[in-house]
Amino acid sequence: MTGKLKIFSGNANVPLAQAICKHAGIELGEREVIRFSNENIKVKIVDSVRGHDVFIIQPSCTPVNDGIMELLIMIDAIKHASAARITAVVPYFPYVRSDKKDEPRISITARLMADLLETAGADRVMTMNLHSPQIQGFFRVPVDHLLAGRLLCDYFEECGTDNCVVVAPDAGSAKRAGAYAIRMNLPMAILDKRRSDDSETPYIHHVIGDVKGKRAIIFDDEIASGGSILEVVRALEDLGVTEIQACCVHPVLSGDAAEKLNNSALSKLVVTDTIFIPEEKKFPKLKVISVSELFAKAIMFTNQGKSISGLYNGY
Repeated sequence: MTGKLKIFSGNANVPLAQAICKHAGIELGEREVIRFSNENIKVKIVDSVRGHDVFIIQPSCTPVNDGIMELLIMIDAIKHASAARITAVVPYFPYVRSDKKDEPRISITARLMADLLETAGADRVMTMNLHSPQIQGFFRVPVDHLLAGRLLCDYFEECGTDNCVVVAPDAGSAKRAGAYAIRMNLPMAILDKRRSDDSETPYIHHVIGDVKGKRAIIFDDEIASGGSILEVVRALEDLGVTEIQACCVHPVLSGDAAEKLNNSALSKLVVTDTIFIPEEKKFPKLKVISVSELFAKAIMFTNQGKSISGLYNGY
């Protein structure tokens, strides 16, 4: 579709939306979001969107459920304002870990989120590094699944990767970590991490690969409470690693995760800005890489009817 382009943002990550608009060379659309005393939300789209190709940027950030409702209401408001097409740009997808029914009588909530976006009026969805790529199959509308691996690999290569080994924190992330290892021409190790309940505290049982005396780079898709990554760090310390660096795409950093990570043996944590990080959660070891240019290109290419596969091939 080639048409008049409009980009709007919810309140979840306005700095990212502003950066995307700066790279795209357009102004961020004007809207008003009002929260009433009864906790209801009202959205008014100030700019005309009739006949426009509209992109709404709203990742899953704290408070998550408020952000979801805000996004759904914005989509509905823009739909009824006669937009030609609406794309929900959700860099970090809500309830992304609830992607399967692994217990009796629970919701596959990621699928429910897909249904809600479609019902609200989204014609397509753009996201980044889903916990499971199969989540794309929950949608009946097109999904553009961008990947941040190239940005992260480029950063570590610029910093130097001498004597480094790429570490997959569990078997589930081995395929993704393997792609990073190939990209940087580095060896890989896999940790056997097991989780027995919902406590977010896994246990490391074995390691596959040689890590002793090496500099480890841990790749993961997200860090929430920090319990998982800290367990990996402790295991690598015991195995004689000389330096431990980590990176993730989505820095949820819930609770006191930032403090725990800063006080750990990590020398550096590299993340992207898919999620807004408030000042109180920033710490000296944290390095933030922006995905704004990648999203800006994807938005402009989509608006112009160009293929975006070259933006995220491989990892």
